[in-house]
Amino acid sequence: MAIRLEKGQRINLEKDNGTKLKNFCVWCNWGNVKKKTFFGLSEKEIDVDLDLSCMMFDANGNVADHIWSPLYNFGGKLPQGKLDSNDRALHHTGDELRAGNDGEIITIDLDRVSGNISSIVFFLNIYNNEEYSGDFSGIPYASIRIYEGTPDKIREMFAQYDVVTRTDCVGKRGLILGKLYRHNGNWKFAAIGDAFEDRGIAMTIIRVARDYSK
Repeated sequence: MAIRLEKGQRINLEKDNGTKLKNFCVWCNWGNVKKKTFFGLSEKEIDVDLDLSCMMFDANGNVADHIWSPLYNFGGKLPQGKLDSNDRALHHTGDELRAGNDGEIITIDLDRVSGNISSIVFFLNIYNNEEYSGDFSGIPYASIRIYEGTPDKIREMFAQYDVVTRTDCVGKRGLILGKLYRHNGNWKFAAIGDAFEDRGIAMTIIRVARDYSK
């Protein structure tokens, strides 16, 4: 049975049979926002784009690598987005621009993570668009899941973190989800769950590098 993660919770990446979880997916999925029209007599669906990203740090807290959508171009002020980590241990399935589809997935093979990587921080942003200026609380069934399997098939759900039910996500558009980190030679996961009013991913990237690198 999947672990229901709570803010601040730390877990070992160990399955019920005692084996380590080493090859898995981090998956973000969400639904369309429904907006009332014509004096509330009808409604339309608004597409919302959530972006799942991560940054990798060495033991000294220096940025070692990153993954976020290549569609982001910061004019040279921040690194261009990409879908694969340098060691090919992590892969992003690509920017999902619509709700209700497969969402966004980052696959992880811990055995391939470069030895200089000490931690991997995952974060989520609502992409700015003209139709949806709201926050996480208004997005149906927004959640993060850690599961064993492939982007096409879930073999076993390991953990889940519900975003939409969190009252401290009201008014917030950036969320630091959690951190994979090495501890005494083993990988562990900490659910962070810190939400912010960041109006763009650049603000969250700077925040993660500054405050969540160790």
